[in-house]
Amino acid sequence: MNTLYHYPLSPFSRKVRLSLGEKKIEVGLVEERYWEQDPDFLRRNPAAKVPVLKMGGRTMADSTAICEYLEEAHPVPALLPKDAVARYEARRLVGWFDDKFYHEVTVKLTGERVYRKVMGTGYPDSTNVKAGAKAIKYHLDYMAFLLEERRWLAGNEMTLADFSAAAQLSCLDYTSDVDWNRHEVVKDWYAKIKSRPAFRSLLADEVPGFQPSAQYADLDF
Repeated sequence: MNTLYHYPLSPFSRKVRLSLGEKKIEVGLVEERYWEQDPDFLRRNPAAKVPVLKMGGRTMADSTAICEYLEEAHPVPALLPKDAVARYEARRLVGWFDDKFYHEVTVKLTGERVYRKVMGTGYPDSTNVKAGAKAIKYHLDYMAFLLEERRWLAGNEMTLADFSAAAQLSCLDYTSDVDWNRHEVVKDWYAKIKSRPAFRSLLADEVPGFQPSAQYADLDF
């Protein structure tokens, strides 16, 4: 049995879950409170981060490395284009959302509103929350700029870039931190990806002490 050690509101866990779901690879989910640094979990990944995937006798860490492995070991359906330029663009945007978006938005909103309480590290820092609320507008504008010319973020085919973005935004949507009315084209893009079968398990996630937003699991939001 394949096993994914994850945390429900970890965007990197969600990215891997979406890739596994799209490729119809069954896995058992084990929730991991990685910040507690359990010795068994540290043996699986000394970096003390989720996700960690046990598959085919291997234990793999790092969401992008895992997704690249899945792409090579299970190439159908493809989540990275064959064309070198198109593949570069998809990878560029994976890096954008995993790094820039995550640190400028997710850490400052989901991190402050949810992780601080769950991890017991204090109360939300209002300065960070304000910075995250400002930064997400810039990122939504950038996504709209891309989607005005493309069917999906990296081009005319859905790629891992879309899953990276959706993984981040779904965490923020859980706490109602996304203004879906800012750009209709971004809302339409999210509605398309949200309705895919691979997304269903994410929409069933719940974090104790935090109710998901009203539109979180609504496909017709």
